[in-house]
Amino acid sequence: PKYEFKYGVHDSHTHDIKEQAEKRDGDKVEGYYKLVEPDGTTRTVHYTADHHTGFHAQVVKSGHAVHPQVHHPVYHH
Repeated sequence: PKYEFKYGVHDSHTHDIKEQAEKRDGDKVEGYYKLVEPDGTTRTVHYTADHHTGFHAQVVKSGHAVHPQVHHPVYHH
């Protein structure tokens, strides 16, 4: 089998941002996917697989996490 594909989504309204690409030639598959996590960091995974060595993945996280600040009301007695 032989194939190749790529797709991506970039929805700034829902913050759904991701992409993936993969190709196969015989029993060798290689590809990657990348997505923006809810904390604002980006996770990128590059992977390969074949009949002899199995599946291997390298995961890289980049960027700085941003956590929204939650303000709680202050009650006075």
